[in-house]
Amino acid sequence: MTQDRAAAGVAEKPPSRPAPPIVVVGLGAVGSLLAGCLAAAGCAVVAVGRVDLGGRPRAIQLVEPGGRRRTVTVVAAGPEGIPPESRVALLAVKQYDLAGVLDGLAARPDLVLVTVQNGLGAEEAVLARRPTSGLVSASLTAAVERGPGGEVHWLRRGGIGLAPVAGPVDAVVEALVAAFRSGGLPARRYPDWAAMKWSKLLGNLLCNATSAILDLEPATVLADPALFAVERRQLEEALAVMDRLGLRPVGLPGAAVDWLVRLLQLPDPLARPVLRAVVERARGGKSPSLRGHVAGSAPGPSEVGWLNGAVAERARALGLVAPVNGRLADLVEAVVADPTQRAWFRGRPDRLLAALDG
Repeated sequence: MTQDRAAAGVAEKPPSRPAPPIVVVGLGAVGSLLAGCLAAAGCAVVAVGRVDLGGRPRAIQLVEPGGRRRTVTVVAAGPEGIPPESRVALLAVKQYDLAGVLDGLAARPDLVLVTVQNGLGAEEAVLARRPTSGLVSASLTAAVERGPGGEVHWLRRGGIGLAPVAGPVDAVVEALVAAFRSGGLPARRYPDWAAMKWSKLLGNLLCNATSAILDLEPATVLADPALFAVERRQLEEALAVMDRLGLRPVGLPGAAVDWLVRLLQLPDPLARPVLRAVVERARGGKSPSLRGHVAGSAPGPSEVGWLNGAVAERARALGLVAPVNGRLADLVEAVVADPTQRAWFRGRPDRLLAALDG
């Protein structure tokens, strides 16, 4: 067994001894997809949920973009069920659950953690709590959601980017890239985790907050010239922060974010129809995440503070301004908290535009 593959617990044929299981924390749609792809690659996987699941086998049924179904088996456990020999744990939880997960992993500083969260701040939070532990950043571009029967619908294949953040983790990154590719999920290693993470953020910002506030489909948002101007402004603010940080947008597996930036340089009448097609294809029919929170179909609080709110916060820290991102973050929180505000903005772009200009 090579050092690279052994580092992440990737099995080879025939192994000289059982490879240590890879841990996936979080049994939602994203965690199930990652666990399923690793298991399909021949890795032993322990999927950790909030409660003790007894270390029992658990079947994960993946419905792939082309309709093919495949079933893989992992071991389901609770927070106390992480095997002592495991060396890598993927954190497939929302940003607002990350602190609690880190509390539960405090006794395992030997674990290399992999942050799969959308938005900004996950890596900094882990580094603050675990300054001497290994850390890998990940950006997932696959569109996925849980079906009514518990199956995981992989709506658009996308892929995953992985980048070293702290510690001697190069072997882990290379092994995970190989394992995900073997399991059917396109994967790529990136040298700069911050550039990768900010690039993914650009995709997360697009038609997310506006769609949530107005309760409109992204295609409807992009068809409106005034709303398209809002989308352009929020992305330009984020790009200004990236530029100040010395970061350049990079293409991600299944998400040509670098081309998105070039598209924004076109006149609106040319950019809007192309961007509309790109967004529809990228989402695979899945509604934007913030819209799901506002509608109540997604559990937990909104993540807008780690998306638009994070852009506004980083801009302030650098002496810049990001008023559109800051105001969008405030408005999303308002419609989440207040049904009256939700009804006021629903389907009314004129009211959103007035609120942004006020």
